[in-house]
Amino acid sequence: MNLRDLHYLVALADHKHFGRAAEASFVSQPTLSTQIRKLEDELGVTLVERTPRKVLLTEAGQQIVARAREVLNEVEQIRRIARRDRDPEAGSLRLGIFPTLGPYLLPHVLGTIRDRFPRLELLLVEEKTAELLQRLREGKLDAAILALPVHDDTLHSEFLFEEPFLLAAPDAHPLAGRKLLKLADLEDEHLLLLEDGHCLRDQALEVCRMSGADEKQGFRATSLETLRQMVAANVGITLLPVLAVQPPIAQTGNVHLTSFRGHAPSRRIAMFWRRSSAIHEFLLQLSEVFKQLPAALLDPSTLPAPPVETMPIEKRSRGRYVGGRNHPKD
Repeated sequence: MNLRDLHYLVALADHKHFGRAAEASFVSQPTLSTQIRKLEDELGVTLVERTPRKVLLTEAGQQIVARAREVLNEVEQIRRIARRDRDPEAGSLRLGIFPTLGPYLLPHVLGTIRDRFPRLELLLVEEKTAELLQRLREGKLDAAILALPVHDDTLHSEFLFEEPFLLAAPDAHPLAGRKLLKLADLEDEHLLLLEDGHCLRDQALEVCRMSGADEKQGFRATSLETLRQMVAANVGITLLPVLAVQPPIAQTGNVHLTSFRGHAPSRRIAMFWRRSSAIHEFLLQLSEVFKQLPAALLDPSTLPAPPVETMPIEKRSRGRYVGGRNHPKD
Protein backbone atom coordinates (compact mmCIF):
# COMPACT_ATOMS: atom_id res chain seq x y z
CA MET A 1 0.00 0.00 0.00
CA ASN A 2 1.29 3.48 -0.84
CA LEU A 3 0.01 7.04 -0.73
CA ARG A 4 -0.56 7.11 -4.48
CA ASP A 5 -3.06 4.25 -4.22
CA LEU A 6 -4.88 6.03 -1.40
CA HIS A 7 -5.10 9.14 -3.58
CA TYR A 8 -6.66 7.05 -6.35
CA LEU A 9 -9.18 5.50 -3.97
CA VAL A 10 -10.24 8.88 -2.54
CA ALA A 11 -10.57 10.32 -6.04
CA LEU A 12 -12.78 7.38 -7.01
CA ALA A 13 -14.90 7.94 -3.91
CA ASP A 14 -15.27 11.63 -4.78
CA HIS A 15 -16.15 11.20 -8.45
CA LYS A 16 -17.98 7.82 -8.37
CA HIS A 17 -16.61 7.19 -11.86
CA PHE A 18 -13.34 5.60 -13.00
CA GLY A 19 -12.86 7.92 -15.97
CA ARG A 20 -13.42 11.15 -14.04
CA ALA A 21 -11.33 9.91 -11.10
CA ALA A 22 -8.47 9.05 -13.47
CA GLU A 23 -8.70 12.48 -15.11
CA ALA A 24 -8.61 14.19 -11.71
CA SER A 25 -5.59 12.06 -10.76
CA PHE A 26 -3.76 12.77 -14.07
CA VAL A 27 -3.46 9.09 -14.99
CA SER A 28 -5.16 6.85 -17.52
CA GLN A 29 -8.32 4.99 -16.58
CA PRO A 30 -6.68 1.54 -16.94
CA THR A 31 -3.86 2.63 -14.61
CA LEU A 32 -6.25 3.78 -11.92
CA SER A 33 -8.46 0.69 -12.28
CA THR A 34 -5.44 -1.61 -12.04
CA GLN A 35 -4.14 0.09 -8.89
CA ILE A 36 -7.54 -0.09 -7.20
CA ARG A 37 -7.71 -3.83 -7.93
CA LYS A 38 -4.18 -4.31 -6.57
CA LEU A 39 -5.22 -2.47 -3.39
CA GLU A 40 -8.28 -4.73 -3.05
CA ASP A 41 -6.07 -7.81 -3.53
CA GLU A 42 -3.60 -6.56 -0.94
CA LEU A 43 -6.34 -5.86 1.62
CA GLY A 44 -8.36 -8.94 0.75
CA VAL A 45 -11.67 -7.05 0.51
CA THR A 46 -13.82 -5.54 -2.22
CA LEU A 47 -13.72 -1.75 -1.96
CA VAL A 48 -16.02 -0.77 -4.82
CA GLU A 49 -19.04 -2.17 -6.63
CA ARG A 50 -18.55 -1.68 -10.36
CA THR A 51 -21.78 -0.90 -12.23
CA PRO A 52 -22.18 0.20 -15.87
CA ARG A 53 -22.94 3.82 -14.98
CA LYS A 54 -21.27 4.56 -11.66
CA VAL A 55 -19.16 3.23 -8.83
CA LEU A 56 -20.50 2.44 -5.37
CA LEU A 57 -18.34 1.99 -2.30
CA THR A 58 -18.84 -1.13 -0.23
CA GLU A 59 -19.22 -0.75 3.51
CA ALA A 60 -15.56 -1.65 3.97
CA GLY A 61 -14.68 0.76 1.17
CA GLN A 62 -16.48 3.63 2.90
CA GLN A 63 -14.60 3.02 6.14
CA ILE A 64 -11.24 2.70 4.40
CA VAL A 65 -11.83 5.88 2.35
CA ALA A 66 -12.58 7.77 5.57
CA ARG A 67 -9.28 6.59 7.07
CA ALA A 68 -7.46 7.29 3.80
CA ARG A 69 -8.63 10.90 3.91
CA GLU A 70 -7.21 11.22 7.41
CA VAL A 71 -3.89 9.70 6.35
CA LEU A 72 -3.57 11.96 3.31
CA ASN A 73 -4.50 15.00 5.37
CA GLU A 74 -1.84 14.16 7.96
CA VAL A 75 0.75 13.73 5.21
CA GLU A 76 -0.21 17.16 3.86
CA GLN A 77 0.15 18.60 7.35
CA ILE A 78 3.69 17.16 7.53
CA ARG A 79 4.54 18.86 4.25
CA ARG A 80 3.04 22.12 5.46
CA ILE A 81 5.07 22.03 8.67
CA ALA A 82 8.22 21.74 6.57
CA ARG A 83 7.17 24.53 4.21
CA ARG A 84 6.08 26.86 7.02
CA ASP A 85 9.33 26.22 8.88
CA ARG A 86 11.24 27.41 5.80
CA ASP A 87 8.95 30.42 5.23
CA PRO A 88 5.92 30.76 7.57
CA GLU A 89 4.16 33.37 5.41
CA ALA A 90 4.63 31.76 1.98
CA GLY A 91 2.82 29.05 0.09
CA SER A 92 -0.88 28.63 -0.61
CA LEU A 93 -3.80 28.75 1.78
CA ARG A 94 -7.30 27.48 0.99
CA LEU A 95 -9.87 29.71 2.66
CA GLY A 96 -13.62 29.10 2.51
CA ILE A 97 -16.28 31.78 2.88
CA PHE A 98 -20.05 31.73 2.47
CA PRO A 99 -21.71 33.64 -0.41
CA THR A 100 -23.70 36.19 1.62
CA LEU A 101 -20.44 37.48 3.13
CA GLY A 102 -17.61 36.86 0.66
CA PRO A 103 -18.36 39.49 -2.02
CA TYR A 104 -18.96 42.17 0.61
CA LEU A 105 -16.13 41.45 3.07
CA LEU A 106 -13.24 40.49 0.80
CA PRO A 107 -12.86 43.84 -1.05
CA HIS A 108 -12.11 45.46 2.32
CA VAL A 109 -9.40 42.99 3.44
CA LEU A 110 -7.66 41.47 0.41
CA GLY A 111 -5.42 44.50 -0.09
CA THR A 112 -4.30 44.36 3.54
CA ILE A 113 -3.67 40.61 3.28
CA ARG A 114 -1.52 41.13 0.17
CA ASP A 115 0.47 43.85 1.93
CA ARG A 116 0.88 41.86 5.15
CA PHE A 117 1.64 38.49 3.50
CA PRO A 118 3.05 39.30 0.02
CA ARG A 119 4.28 35.74 -0.61
CA LEU A 120 0.97 34.11 0.34
CA GLU A 121 -1.23 32.62 -2.37
CA LEU A 122 -4.80 32.85 -1.09
CA LEU A 123 -7.14 30.34 -2.74
CA LEU A 124 -10.75 31.31 -2.06
CA VAL A 125 -13.65 28.86 -2.07
CA GLU A 126 -17.22 30.22 -1.87
CA GLU A 127 -19.84 27.69 -0.77
CA LYS A 128 -22.72 27.34 1.65
CA THR A 129 -21.87 26.65 5.28
CA ALA A 130 -22.55 22.89 5.29
CA GLU A 131 -20.27 22.32 2.29
CA LEU A 132 -17.49 24.48 3.78
CA LEU A 133 -17.61 22.54 7.05
CA GLN A 134 -17.43 19.23 5.20
CA ARG A 135 -14.41 20.38 3.20
CA LEU A 136 -12.75 21.75 6.32
CA ARG A 137 -13.16 18.46 8.18
CA GLU A 138 -11.83 16.51 5.19
CA GLY A 139 -8.73 18.70 4.90
CA LYS A 140 -9.79 20.23 1.58
CA LEU A 141 -9.76 23.68 3.20
CA ASP A 142 -7.23 25.15 5.62
CA ALA A 143 -9.73 27.54 7.22
CA ALA A 144 -13.22 28.92 6.72
CA ILE A 145 -15.01 32.13 7.68
CA LEU A 146 -18.46 31.21 8.98
CA ALA A 147 -21.29 32.61 11.05
CA LEU A 148 -21.62 31.47 14.66
CA PRO A 149 -22.67 29.18 16.15
CA VAL A 150 -20.82 26.17 14.76
CA HIS A 151 -20.89 23.09 16.96
CA ASP A 152 -17.75 21.04 16.28
CA ASP A 153 -15.19 20.29 18.98
CA THR A 154 -12.56 19.38 16.38
CA LEU A 155 -12.43 22.98 15.13
CA HIS A 156 -10.77 26.03 16.63
CA SER A 157 -12.78 29.24 16.32
CA GLU A 158 -11.50 32.81 16.37
CA PHE A 159 -14.19 35.51 16.68
CA LEU A 160 -13.77 38.26 14.08
CA PHE A 161 -16.65 40.76 14.26
CA GLU A 162 -20.39 41.26 14.69
CA GLU A 163 -22.35 42.51 11.69
CA PRO A 164 -25.70 44.30 12.21
CA PHE A 165 -28.73 43.76 9.99
CA LEU A 166 -30.73 46.54 8.35
CA LEU A 167 -34.31 46.48 7.16
CA ALA A 168 -34.55 46.97 3.39
CA ALA A 169 -37.97 48.19 2.30
CA PRO A 170 -39.39 49.94 -0.78
CA ASP A 171 -39.55 53.72 -0.39
CA ALA A 172 -43.37 53.67 -0.20
CA HIS A 173 -43.50 51.08 2.58
CA PRO A 174 -44.66 52.56 5.93
CA LEU A 175 -41.60 51.26 7.77
CA ALA A 176 -39.33 53.15 5.38
CA GLY A 177 -40.48 56.36 7.05
CA ARG A 178 -39.01 55.46 10.44
CA LYS A 179 -35.64 56.83 11.55
CA LEU A 180 -34.99 53.77 13.70
CA LEU A 181 -36.86 50.52 14.19
CA LYS A 182 -37.60 48.22 17.07
CA LEU A 183 -37.84 44.49 16.53
CA ALA A 184 -41.50 44.72 17.50
CA ASP A 185 -42.09 46.94 14.44
CA LEU A 186 -41.70 43.81 12.30
CA GLU A 187 -44.65 42.07 13.95
CA ASP A 188 -47.02 40.56 11.37
CA GLU A 189 -44.68 41.53 8.51
CA HIS A 190 -43.78 38.98 5.81
CA LEU A 191 -40.06 38.98 5.00
CA LEU A 192 -38.41 37.86 1.79
CA LEU A 193 -35.81 35.21 2.67
CA LEU A 194 -33.08 33.16 1.01
CA GLU A 195 -33.49 29.51 0.08
CA ASP A 196 -32.55 26.64 2.40
CA GLY A 197 -28.83 26.09 3.03
CA HIS A 198 -27.90 29.75 3.54
CA CYS A 199 -26.98 30.57 7.13
CA LEU A 200 -28.49 34.05 6.60
CA ARG A 201 -31.88 32.38 6.15
CA ASP A 202 -31.57 30.76 9.59
CA GLN A 203 -30.53 34.08 11.12
CA ALA A 204 -33.44 35.91 9.50
CA LEU A 205 -35.87 33.25 10.69
CA GLU A 206 -34.58 33.80 14.24
CA VAL A 207 -35.29 37.53 13.85
CA CYS A 208 -38.79 36.62 12.66
CA ARG A 209 -39.28 34.42 15.71
CA MET A 210 -38.23 37.18 18.10
CA SER A 211 -40.26 39.92 16.40
CA GLY A 212 -43.46 38.13 15.46
CA ALA A 213 -42.80 38.36 11.72
CA ASP A 214 -42.81 35.44 9.32
CA GLU A 215 -41.60 34.44 5.87
CA LYS A 216 -43.31 35.64 2.70
CA GLN A 217 -44.68 32.44 1.20
CA GLY A 218 -44.09 31.42 -2.39
CA PHE A 219 -40.71 33.11 -2.76
CA ARG A 220 -37.17 32.14 -1.83
CA ALA A 221 -34.13 33.91 -3.25
CA THR A 222 -30.83 32.36 -4.30
CA SER A 223 -28.71 35.43 -3.44
CA LEU A 224 -28.68 38.74 -1.60
CA GLU A 225 -28.74 40.53 -4.95
CA THR A 226 -32.03 38.82 -5.81
CA LEU A 227 -33.47 39.94 -2.46
CA ARG A 228 -32.30 43.50 -3.11
CA GLN A 229 -33.91 43.62 -6.53
CA MET A 230 -37.17 42.13 -5.26
CA VAL A 231 -37.38 44.89 -2.66
CA ALA A 232 -36.73 47.47 -5.38
CA ALA A 233 -39.57 45.92 -7.40
CA ASN A 234 -42.03 46.35 -4.48
CA VAL A 235 -42.30 42.60 -3.89
CA GLY A 236 -41.64 42.89 -0.15
CA ILE A 237 -39.14 43.70 2.60
CA THR A 238 -36.08 41.87 3.84
CA LEU A 239 -33.04 42.00 6.13
CA LEU A 240 -29.64 42.88 4.69
CA PRO A 241 -26.29 42.67 6.52
CA VAL A 242 -24.60 46.05 6.71
CA LEU A 243 -21.50 45.03 4.70
CA ALA A 244 -23.79 44.14 1.79
CA VAL A 245 -24.82 47.80 1.43
CA GLN A 246 -21.47 49.51 2.02
CA PRO A 247 -19.35 50.85 -0.87
CA PRO A 248 -18.15 49.59 -3.27
CA ILE A 249 -21.65 48.06 -3.46
CA ALA A 250 -23.78 50.48 -5.47
CA GLN A 251 -26.95 51.87 -3.92
CA THR A 252 -30.20 50.56 -5.42
CA GLY A 253 -33.12 52.84 -6.17
CA ASN A 254 -36.39 52.28 -4.28
CA VAL A 255 -34.58 50.42 -1.51
CA HIS A 256 -34.76 52.28 1.80
CA LEU A 257 -32.41 51.04 4.53
CA THR A 258 -33.34 51.47 8.18
CA SER A 259 -31.30 50.40 11.18
CA PHE A 260 -32.57 49.10 14.51
CA ARG A 261 -32.28 50.89 17.81
CA GLY A 262 -30.57 49.35 20.82
CA HIS A 263 -28.92 45.97 20.29
CA ALA A 264 -29.74 45.44 16.61
CA PRO A 265 -30.27 41.98 15.16
CA SER A 266 -26.92 40.83 13.82
CA ARG A 267 -24.72 37.90 12.91
CA ARG A 268 -21.43 37.00 14.57
CA ILE A 269 -18.60 36.04 12.23
CA ALA A 270 -15.65 33.81 13.14
CA MET A 271 -12.77 32.04 11.45
CA PHE A 272 -12.50 28.27 11.90
CA TRP A 273 -9.74 25.74 11.35
CA ARG A 274 -8.90 22.25 12.57
CA ARG A 275 -7.34 22.11 16.01
CA SER A 276 -4.74 19.72 14.57
CA SER A 277 -3.70 22.18 11.83
CA ALA A 278 0.03 22.53 11.35
CA ILE A 279 -0.40 26.25 10.55
CA HIS A 280 -2.32 27.21 13.69
CA GLU A 281 0.00 30.11 14.55
CA PHE A 282 -0.12 31.51 11.03
CA LEU A 283 -3.93 31.31 10.95
CA LEU A 284 -4.04 33.30 14.18
CA GLN A 285 -2.04 36.03 12.43
CA LEU A 286 -4.34 35.93 9.41
CA SER A 287 -7.45 36.18 11.59
CA GLU A 288 -6.07 39.41 13.06
CA VAL A 289 -6.34 41.04 9.61
CA PHE A 290 -10.06 40.29 9.53
CA LYS A 291 -10.47 41.55 13.10
CA GLN A 292 -9.02 44.92 12.05
CA LEU A 293 -11.91 45.64 9.70
CA PRO A 294 -12.64 49.41 10.00
CA ALA A 295 -15.37 49.97 12.59
CA ALA A 296 -17.16 52.41 10.26
CA LEU A 297 -17.96 49.55 7.87
CA LEU A 298 -20.02 47.86 10.58
CA ASP A 299 -21.76 51.07 11.66
CA PRO A 300 -25.14 51.63 9.94
CA SER A 301 -24.94 55.35 10.66
CA THR A 302 -22.07 55.68 8.16
CA LEU A 303 -24.10 54.46 5.19
CA PRO A 304 -24.08 56.78 2.16
CA ALA A 305 -27.23 58.71 1.33
CA PRO A 306 -29.73 56.86 -0.89
CA PRO A 307 -29.93 57.72 -4.60
CA VAL A 308 -31.87 60.89 -5.35
CA GLU A 309 -35.30 60.13 -6.80
CA THR A 310 -36.14 61.84 -10.07
CA MET A 311 -39.91 61.52 -9.54
CA PRO A 312 -41.49 64.52 -7.75
CA ILE A 313 -42.29 63.89 -4.10
CA GLU A 314 -45.98 64.69 -4.49
CA LYS A 315 -46.31 61.99 -7.18
CA ARG A 316 -44.37 59.42 -5.16
CA SER A 317 -46.56 60.05 -2.14
CA ARG A 318 -49.57 58.90 -4.12
CA GLY A 319 -47.87 55.60 -4.99
CA ARG A 320 -49.23 52.46 -3.38
CA TYR A 321 -47.02 49.81 -1.76
CA VAL A 322 -48.30 46.36 -2.74
CA GLY A 323 -45.94 44.06 -0.89
CA GLY A 324 -47.31 44.09 2.67
CA ARG A 325 -49.75 45.48 5.19
CA ASN A 326 -50.28 49.16 6.05
CA HIS A 327 -48.77 50.74 9.14
CA PRO A 328 -49.70 53.94 10.96
CA LYS A 329 -46.99 56.56 10.71
CA ASP A 330 -44.98 57.48 13.80
